[in-house]
Amino acid sequence: MTARPGQTGMQGNEHLAAVHDSMLDGLGQLSNYLGFSKVMGQLYGALLLSDRPLCLDDMVERLDISKANASMNMRTLENLGMVRQVWVRGSSGRRKYYEAETDFWQIIANILNGREMRDLERALSVMQDNIDRLTEAVGEMDEEDRHLAEVYIDRITRMQALFRFAQVIITTVFARASDQDFESLSRVDIR
Repeated sequence: MTARPGQTGMQGNEHLAAVHDSMLDGLGQLSNYLGFSKVMGQLYGALLLSDRPLCLDDMVERLDISKANASMNMRTLENLGMVRQVWVRGSSGRRKYYEAETDFWQIIANILNGREMRDLERALSVMQDNIDRLTEAVGEMDEEDRHLAEVYIDRITRMQALFRFAQVIITTVFARASDQDFESLSRVDIR
């Protein structure tokens, strides 16, 4: 990162700048690891570490990226519930300003309940369709193919059980998350 967010109080402090750059890099890598773009993680990080809402021009300057890239990734962040548009007093009505969602449990819930749960449902449906197809066709198969079909059915059924278990775990965690005060858990030292 070449740009330092000096307007947010850093005023060239090397410790703040190093932590800022490290966090943006780390969030970019984490985002990439989770299947999102690196820029998306960096945009979220820039907003998270800012003491004021930022417009796209601010983020383009800070991250040295194109405005189109910033705009596209910001839309995705908004859809995931990770950032939101805010009104800034004294700003022109043409610029959109954003701030980061800081309820991290809500972000995780949004992502898992959206993308991962849909993917789990899709995978479970495909597995069930394949089990049904083989179960119906097994009577028409010769001995060798019937044996292989039974292996397929057994292994797909076991994989299906794992996916259903994952679905129950995710659902349970987020049902509990909405009932708990996780803010107090974030202050617990688990070292």
